[in-house]
Amino acid sequence: MKGKQKLNIKNLIIIIKDEFRYSMKIIFGNKFIYFLLTAIIFFLIVTTINLFSSSDFTEGGVYYLLLFPGILLIFYPTAFGIQNDEDMRMLENLFAIPNYRFKVWLPRLGMIYVLVSLLLALLAGLSAFALTPAPVFEMVYQLMFPIFFLGSLAFAVSTAVRNGNGTAVIMVIIGLIFWVSGGILEGSKWNIFLNPFSLPRDMNETIWESVITTNRLYLFSATILSLLYGLLNLQKREKFI
Repeated sequence: MKGKQKLNIKNLIIIIKDEFRYSMKIIFGNKFIYFLLTAIIFFLIVTTINLFSSSDFTEGGVYYLLLFPGILLIFYPTAFGIQNDEDMRMLENLFAIPNYRFKVWLPRLGMIYVLVSLLLALLAGLSAFALTPAPVFEMVYQLMFPIFFLGSLAFAVSTAVRNGNGTAVIMVIIGLIFWVSGGILEGSKWNIFLNPFSLPRDMNETIWESVITTNRLYLFSATILSLLYGLLNLQKREKFI
């Protein structure tokens, strides 16, 4: 009995290990390296420009500096994940796994979010060292809300479109709409790209804290809804095969 239990545990470890290796291959596969390099190059160029600039760099500036690389890092694995599974002819095998949505895609999304958080922490640490002192963990925590929301939204759109390039086009359009509306809704709780480190001149600090809290609550709720919508779409496996 004990030998059988040990064998089951060993098989479970092997399955988890293989799934982790495959998920990492999907996350890092194909064009991800280009998104990673673009994010790093953008960060280095802006950081270098500001190092030789006479203007003071603020915490709010660091937030915006890290926002774009974070979006780039989250974009590819969430928008092209299903497309990559299909290209590798793995969809049918994945659909054969019981509760595959919660055993495959949900852990994969979790790995993506952890990976992006670690990369952002690294970039935030470099910014705090090279540009201006900034609370690294607080910065990453605040960046998680818009970045993870956009990543979850990209995942949800990909389950509806079922094509990586189509998802990319739709997400670029949505991103541009959010960015343009961010200028109009600056300082509003409805602003997707609200910068919590940039207090508006005409706003009381207490009110500003309330706006930030409400905005983060909205983004968190929208992230969960996007994930649930995407996982629900994956239940309709006949549409993907």
